[in-house]
Amino acid sequence: MKIVLFTLFTVMSVAAHAQDPAPDWILEGNAPWQARDSQAEYVFRDRLWIMGGWFQSFEAPPRDVWASADGKEWKQVAGNAPWLHSDLPMNITFQDKMWIMGGWYNGRLPGHSASNQVWSSTDGVTWEQVTAAAGWTPRLAAGLVEFRGRLWMLGGTENYYFGDDKSLKNDVWSSADGKEWKLETANAAWSPRAYHQAVVLNDRIYLFGGGNYVPDYHAKNDVWSSNDGVHWTLETEAAPWSPRLWFSAAAYRDRMWVLGGWSNNPSTNWGDVWHSQDGKTWEQLQTKTTWKERHEHSVFVFKDKLWIGGGHAQPLSNEVWSLHLPAGWKP
Repeated sequence: MKIVLFTLFTVMSVAAHAQDPAPDWILEGNAPWQARDSQAEYVFRDRLWIMGGWFQSFEAPPRDVWASADGKEWKQVAGNAPWLHSDLPMNITFQDKMWIMGGWYNGRLPGHSASNQVWSSTDGVTWEQVTAAAGWTPRLAAGLVEFRGRLWMLGGTENYYFGDDKSLKNDVWSSADGKEWKLETANAAWSPRAYHQAVVLNDRIYLFGGGNYVPDYHAKNDVWSSNDGVHWTLETEAAPWSPRLWFSAAAYRDRMWVLGGWSNNPSTNWGDVWHSQDGKTWEQLQTKTTWKERHEHSVFVFKDKLWIGGGHAQPLSNEVWSLHLPAGWKP
C-alpha cells in the first residue's frame, strides 16, 4: 500500500508540476494619474511611487506625486512639488529617502534647461533641496545607482532637443550625501551617452545601451561592468537585444533585466524582455500575455514581482503590469 500511495503521489506531483502556469504578465489596471512617460519612479516604504514625467514637448513637465500600496489603488500625494526639471530626471531611493536630481524642463518660464539640482524627501510632500548645483554639470537621462554606500552618477546629456554629441558625457561622479560630489573619472571606458541604464548586481555596476537622440541619432547595445566605478570591463560589444534608447532596467531574481525601449530608422517601440546574470549571455523571456511595446516606462521590483507602469505606447499609457517569477525559477 505504501508503494502504491508513493507512486500515486509521485504521478500526481509530476502532473501538477507539468500544469504549473508559465510566468506571465498581469494587467493590474489603469492608474488614475495622467498617462505619461519619462517620470521618476521609486519603491519606498512599501509603496510604489511615480512623479513628474512628460505629457508633450510644448508644456512644462508635471510636478505631481502619486503612491500605491498594491499597484491598483493610487493616491495623489502632491500636485505641485517644488522641483521643475521632472522630464528624464535621475531618481533613486537612498538613505531612507526618495531622491530626484537633474532632469529637463521645457516650458515658458524659465525656458528650456537641464538641471544639476538635487532634492530629497521622506514623504513625497515635503522636499529638501540638498544642493542647488551639484558638482556635475546640468544634465538629464544619466545612469544613477547606489553602490557601496554611495550614489553614483554615470554619463547623461547636457541638452535634450537642442544638443548634439558634444552634449553627451561619460564622466562618473559619486557622493555619500547627495550634496558633495567627487569626480571619479572624467572619461570612463564606455563612450559618452545618454538614455542608457545602469543596475547593481553581485557587487558590480553594470551599464548598458543608450546613445543619442538628436540631432544625430545613434544607439548601442554594449554592456560594461565595474567593481569600483572607475575601471570598466566590456562584457559584450553587442548584446542580442537591439540597440536602443529610452528602455528600462532592473535587478530581479539575481539577474539584470532590460525591458522595452525605442530605436530609430525606422521608429520602433520595443516590447521585449531580456535577462542576464553576467552581462555577457542574455536570454529573452517569452510570455503569453504581455504589455504593448513602449518606451520610457517605469520599472519597479516590489512585493517579489517585476512591475512596469506608464510609458509611451503610442499613445501615452497609464497601465500598470506585474510579473511574478517563482523563487526557484530558471529560464
